[in-house]
Amino acid sequence: MEQPYTILRDMTRSRTREPVGGAGGGTGPALPAEPRIERASLAKRQVRDIARDPEVRAVAPVMPTSLVRPVADGPGAGHAGEEVVDGTTWGVAAVGADASARTGADVVVAVLDTGIDSAHPAFVGVDLVQQDFSGSGDGDRQGHGTHVAGTVLGRDVDGVRIGVAPGVTQARIGKVLGDDGSGDSDMLFRGIQWAVGQGAQVISMSLGFDFPGLVAYLVEKGWPVDLATSRALEAYRGNLRMFDALMAMIASQEAFTGGTLVVAASGNESRRQENPDHEIGVSLPAAAERVISCGALGQGAEGLVVAPFSNTFPQVAAPGVGVVSARAGGGLVALNGTSMATPHAAGIAALWWQDVLESPLPSTATTVTARMLAHASVTDLAADVDVADRGVGLVRAP
Repeated sequence: MEQPYTILRDMTRSRTREPVGGAGGGTGPALPAEPRIERASLAKRQVRDIARDPEVRAVAPVMPTSLVRPVADGPGAGHAGEEVVDGTTWGVAAVGADASARTGADVVVAVLDTGIDSAHPAFVGVDLVQQDFSGSGDGDRQGHGTHVAGTVLGRDVDGVRIGVAPGVTQARIGKVLGDDGSGDSDMLFRGIQWAVGQGAQVISMSLGFDFPGLVAYLVEKGWPVDLATSRALEAYRGNLRMFDALMAMIASQEAFTGGTLVVAASGNESRRQENPDHEIGVSLPAAAERVISCGALGQGAEGLVVAPFSNTFPQVAAPGVGVVSARAGGGLVALNGTSMATPHAAGIAALWWQDVLESPLPSTATTVTARMLAHASVTDLAADVDVADRGVGLVRAP
């Protein structure tokens, strides 16, 4: 039986010499890995044979993905406080973006999500390069991508500042989720490859791999629950390895291009409002190597608190409750979720990129990551916030 797989190739390993003869001379300079994503329907024997190809870095079954869906208001959101104060969203103020001299100018940012409402006033003056990987066409009929992009780089709307990095003028919008908010891993991997090829210095991803959805799909197809769970686990494991391999290839380009910093949502599966022990760890893609995972914070009486839904063990935390941003079709709307926290962190990454570019420091993603993590703060957090739930702390602007 054949099933769809994603294949990651490193094109710098391609043989260009004739097949007969010696290995050739000279070692030459080290080259950055050049990823190419392919999709193919393969049987077991073909998977084994392809994996032996020296060009192939990873092979993984295609599995479903989904946006990290916003959490409804109420006890599960953990919101307490005002959403907009003195014309600025509380999240923008909490990360210090409103007081920073940096705006994200000259930084290229990519948002991989459900697309964008390019006609929204929040994106006036932004060069939006769109690419659809979902098959549903450019634009955002779901609304999630528009809200996320607004938090990263949106201009003021109706006198309210919503964007962390409103000086960004180059945005790459990869539609890797369809109009219903679902997609698959192949769409995401191709979106990442495209964004890196477009020169994105920051990539924001508020989405996750749908492990429960794959189990349910297999059960509907007649698989026993235990076997369906095992097959889904196999796919999840393969895609984690694929992600790690792709991120390693992207990292190898840093000496040549400056590199790309990737931020992803930790996930909304925890249910601390039901039981404090009902915590779920960071999910894929945030769990992959070299990806900055972001948890969600809300306003509390004694300081910022971890949102009950926010998955544990993120690297950083950001405002994710009562986040006001652009609504597809016009206007503003407040949403809750690690999906809303992640674009705050991506916007802060853009501010740090600008800061590093204008400094004598090496202009690389590694430098930006180090500065961003080193300047995270716990000052505004409530005293009882667990380090495992907030990482190094609240991301802060330069």
